[in-house]
Amino acid sequence: MTETHTITVLVENRPGVLARVSGLFARRGYNIESLTVSITDDPNVSRMTLVVGGDSDILEQITKQLHKLVDVLKVYDYVNTPMLERELALIKVTVTQERQMELIQLVTQVFGGKIIDTTDKAFVVEVTGGAEKIDAFEKLMESYGIRELVRTGRIALMRGARTV
Repeated sequence: MTETHTITVLVENRPGVLARVSGLFARRGYNIESLTVSITDDPNVSRMTLVVGGDSDILEQITKQLHKLVDVLKVYDYVNTPMLERELALIKVTVTQERQMELIQLVTQVFGGKIIDTTDKAFVVEVTGGAEKIDAFEKLMESYGIRELVRTGRIALMRGARTV
């Protein structure tokens, strides 16, 4: 049974590490659905958050292979772990003067987003949340006419005091 897993990989913050991690997936024919990378509170460590699909055997193999990479410090699969996850989307939509107030209300009051740029013909909207929320928002924005769309990958942290 194919499942989607969120995996955090703590790596040494050095050139080429991202290429080695993504190369591992490519060589084995695994697809990365989402990938985000950023520095952590320690400037020598970067945090990769990957969303990958596969059955439990595939995910076990992915985890084992990641552990073998020299620059990998820690690997954690959030399976059965309470976590907080978010994505960010920036969406540029066409907007007529007649629909501006409707769009502003939908963005700010219904989805808790922000209008971050406006012109007489387009708004750039920022919204954050879980993937389902972003998907729902994107679907609603289709009626306005999406001109451009960009989404970050998923980021995640464990709930509570425990850390990866």
